[in-house]
Amino acid sequence: MEKGARRPLLRRKMDYKMDDIHFERHFRTPYSEGYYIMQGSNLQSNNRLGTVDIHFTTTAVHGTLILERELEESDLTKLIEQIDEDLVLSADMPRDDFLVSVYVGKDVGFYSDEYFAEENNDGLDLDEDDDQ
Repeated sequence: MEKGARRPLLRRKMDYKMDDIHFERHFRTPYSEGYYIMQGSNLQSNNRLGTVDIHFTTTAVHGTLILERELEESDLTKLIEQIDEDLVLSADMPRDDFLVSVYVGKDVGFYSDEYFAEENNDGLDLDEDDDQ
């Protein structure tokens, strides 16, 4: 295969898609994309499985996959293959390899400049007596 050509991960003879998985993009730059990984097809069962950030370089695509619960190895492999098929290959960027780091954790919060500005303002309420 010539350098820079797109190639999918090797497929086993099993179905490579996980059931009811879809991706919701939450950011995009010229060389990176971030997605929420959702599982479930109706509002009651539409749960976030995790997130994936994808970074395109000149030779490889790097992925950071953060799962909110553990998956069986076979399901993890299917999910990575689905990310490759649905997100990486559809970006139409040349690549030699898709390198994925996988983490399991939980969402503990969302922080922004606005949050820290409010925190700092709350801490500035000083009594006039404190200055003496």
